[in-house]
Amino acid sequence: MSSASSLTQRNPITSQVNGAEQEQSESPPPQEQLRRQRSISQHPAVSQTLTSAANLANLLPTGTLLAFQLLMPVFTSNGSCDYPTRVLTAILLTLLSISCFLSSFTDSVKAEDGNVYYGFATKKGMWVFDYPDPSGLGLPDLSKYRMRIVDWIHAVLSVFVFGAVALRDKNAVTCFYPAPEQGTKKVLDIVPMGVGVICGMLFLVFPARRHGIGYPVTGDGGRR
Repeated sequence: MSSASSLTQRNPITSQVNGAEQEQSESPPPQEQLRRQRSISQHPAVSQTLTSAANLANLLPTGTLLAFQLLMPVFTSNGSCDYPTRVLTAILLTLLSISCFLSSFTDSVKAEDGNVYYGFATKKGMWVFDYPDPSGLGLPDLSKYRMRIVDWIHAVLSVFVFGAVALRDKNAVTCFYPAPEQGTKKVLDIVPMGVGVICGMLFLVFPARRHGIGYPVTGDGGRR
């Protein structure tokens, strides 16, 4: 009887120990938990970067993007290019790239009369080219709109973004590469995606603050 009672007393203790060991074996080690937490914490940043890369066309001036979409089928004859049309298409792409570059230095300002006027950023301020009063009376302090290093970064990135958009256009690719080799085809598929991801991350690091020609106007002159 004593031995049986001792066995019955030991069984609950043994079961508790076995249960604790089973819980420890089922729970992941601390390093695995830390790795999962880091992975979860990185997901929002990765998702935000991919979303920005997918919407890179929205970072281009609407007028330039619209001109590209309308004129590219006409200049390339829907992708069937000969030498003259290929040269004209190259000139068109160059002009549109310059437009994207220069548009990064344009900005808008709201005057005292309530109207929005556009100008070009300079080293000292901004040159408002459509304001009726040459003296600038009624405009806010234009020194806040002076040219900055981030404007040059946006200008270069916008050219790369436009190049990525052009490489994804079927008419443009068919015009310059009517029968691409397998290696060239892979490059044409990979390069726009890589440029999009890199530019998306850089635009997150250096967000755009100007609202120039072809960009939506939000806020007023005191947004800086």
